[in-house]
Amino acid sequence: MSEPKIAQKFPYKEAVVTDKSYYWCRCGQSSKQPFCDGSHEGTDFLPEKVTFEENKEVYFCGCKNSSNGAFCDGTHKNL
Repeated sequence: MSEPKIAQKFPYKEAVVTDKSYYWCRCGQSSKQPFCDGSHEGTDFLPEKVTFEENKEVYFCGCKNSSNGAFCDGTHKNL
C-alpha cells in the first residue's frame, strides 16, 4: 500500500484539548477516523502525533492527501 485510502472527501471536525496527544490516521484504514486504530500495521504508514496548546475545534484531513499533514487544506475538493 503506497497511497493512503481516502476515508472521506471532507474534513473531520473535532474538539481537541490541551495536554492530550492525538494520533491522526495517515493510511485511511482506521475504523476510528480521523484517529489511528493500528490498521496501518504491515504498511509503510505511521500515524501523525499532534498536540495542542489550547482547547479548540480543528478540522482533521479526511482525504489523507493534505499538504498540511493532519489538518485539512482543501485538497479533497479536487479529488
